[in-house]
This record gives sequence, structure tokens and C-alpha cells, in this order.
Amino acid sequence: MSGSSRVTVVGEVLVDLLWRYGARQVEPVPGGSPANVAVGLHRLGRQATLVTAWGDDAPGAMVQAHLEGQGLDVRRTASASGRTTIALAHLDAEGSASYDFLAAWDPTDLVVPDDTAVLHTGSLAVVVEPGASQVLRLCRALHGAPGRAVVADLNVRPQVQPDRDAYRAACLRLAGVTDVVKASDEDLGWLFPDLEPVAAARLLLAAGPRLVVVTLGGDGALAVTADTEVRVGAPEVAVADTVGAGDAFQAALLDALAAHAAGSADVPFPLPLSPEGLVAVLTRCAAAAALNCTRVGADPPSGAELDAVCRIGAAPPPSGPGAG
Repeated sequence: MSGSSRVTVVGEVLVDLLWRYGARQVEPVPGGSPANVAVGLHRLGRQATLVTAWGDDAPGAMVQAHLEGQGLDVRRTASASGRTTIALAHLDAEGSASYDFLAAWDPTDLVVPDDTAVLHTGSLAVVVEPGASQVLRLCRALHGAPGRAVVADLNVRPQVQPDRDAYRAACLRLAGVTDVVKASDEDLGWLFPDLEPVAAARLLLAAGPRLVVVTLGGDGALAVTADTEVRVGAPEVAVADTVGAGDAFQAALLDALAAHAAGSADVPFPLPLSPEGLVAVLTRCAAAAALNCTRVGADPPSGAELDAVCRIGAAPPPSGPGAG
């Protein structure tokens, strides 16, 4: 494992049917949070692999063509039902999205490359059965292994599991076998409606991870560890829409984690846990999310684009709040 910096992403691919405010037609767009994260990592120049499943149907053909066009390393396993997930994404006048799902996540087998340094999962893959139980077993098997870290983005979707108690229990089980958990303030507000974001983050932290990151939309992001709490702001940008902003943030976070531990086989996997280190990581992640927001749909930045923005310390021309 020494020297590996591969990030392996495990989770769903799907087709978003984008229904924009005022439009009379929907637009099919391939995506899915894990797939978007893997594409984002690839664009940042990180060695990345997507382990996923889709059906031999029309949406599946669209996803396959999309992934092949990205040049991403994809390990496809069979879908037991032969179905590909479809999401209906309603975009309001400000470009914010709400979702409904026709979900299928039933991979027959999940195997990650031997040189995986960071395993990432989240979204539908950790709550839709029967695949969610497979993902949890995989995280448990890799958690604490030499030179490996497990990272999750909760990306809560109540439409696929409206039982709040069951969803909360699933997230806490997942947190118990991860090193890093990321969630949005909206995720935490639904899971823990009586808690402020920092208190909810510390509750997740108590379940097992060493770092919890919370995105705050236009207010930036925060991170908590056992000893530290830091916050960063979000760049102001002209927002096209917010689709995929959280995934762009997550790709930049995973890239930073893999870079921080490159060449190491330490147990536990080293994380950038100093206040200065966390501020630097979150600032770069917020810039990635802001860049995505300036474009239509999930369109994460390249490494060169992100480097240019971070070098000058500003995002594209300001006009409205960016989303994290």
C-alpha cells in the first residue's frame, strides 16, 4: 500500500431529468453523486476509479457513454434488476435543485483495486438496499487497514428513505466505519432537526470518524475534529445552478486527503487535522464548489482551473452567493 494515492469511489450512477424553472421540457443528463465525484477527481489529475452498477437499458446506455467520454477508470458490476436509477431534479428560479428518485442500487459484487488508498462512498449507495449493506461491509473491511482511509458524503435524500430514524441510524452506522464524514447543513438539519450544524457534526464525530466537514452553501464550510473547529467563507460567484456543487467540493476534499498522505502507509491514515491545514483544504474545496456553480449542471473544475483560482485568491467574477 505504501506510496498509493488512488481514490476509489463506490456508488450509483444515474440519469437526472432536469426540470428547469419555467421550462416546458425536461433534459436528461447523466450523473449521480458518486459518479460526479469520480469525474471531479479525474479532472483534478487524481488517480481515481469508480466502482458502480447500471442496467442494460436506455438510461444505462447514456451513463455508459458519458463515463467512457470522461476517460475515467470504471469497474462496472452487474445490476441484479437490470435497472438504472433515474432522478427527477426540479431547478427553481435561483438554480437550486430538489430531487425525486426511481432508485435501483443492487450491485451483485463490489471489489476495489488493491492499491486503493482512499475509499469514498455516500448518497443513495449507503441507504438504498440491497446495495447499502454491501457498501457498509466494504467500508468495515477497509476501515483501519494499513495505508487506507474511508470517507463518506452523506448527501441525504429523504425521498428514498423518508423514515428519519432509519436514515439517521444508517448514517451513524456508516460514520462508525469511516475516517472522514462530509455533510451539508441541509443534510444535518433533516437528520438532526433539533441541533445546530456544529452540534450535529460533533454527534457524528462521536460515532467514530476523526474529521467531520459540513458545507454551508453560500456561507462556506466548517470542519470539526476532537480538538479543532474551523470555518471558511464561500467565494461569491454568478450562479448558473447548484447541481453538483457538493460533489465538486467532495472531489477536492478527497484529492487533498490523498495528496496529504501520498507515500505513507501509516495507521491511522494521516489527515490534515491542524487548524491551518484544515483552513487550506476547505478554502480549496469551497473554490471548487463555486467554480462548479458558475456552470450549468455537474461540471467540476480541472486541476488547472482550480489552481488558477486559488492562486489569485478569488473565484470568477462576483455577483451572487456560491454554494458549497
